[in-house]
Amino acid sequence: MTKPNFQAMTRKDLLAYMLEHRNDDEAFYALMDKVNAEPGEFYPALQSIDDLKHFPQLLEQFRQEREDESHS
Repeated sequence: MTKPNFQAMTRKDLLAYMLEHRNDDEAFYALMDKVNAEPGEFYPALQSIDDLKHFPQLLEQFRQEREDESHS
């Protein structure tokens, strides 16, 4: 059986392949390489328990600030 070209697969397709072939280490490492290579969305660390209580509002505020910065 021929293995697919993991490098040519999209992240979504590779994840689907991994879910069907959970013991395929080569596919796992290819997926992790793609995950690490693509930029993700980062959020600031919470500073207190109060931040945790108000996380939805803080998240929305953070997203709004990022959107405002991208339009500047």
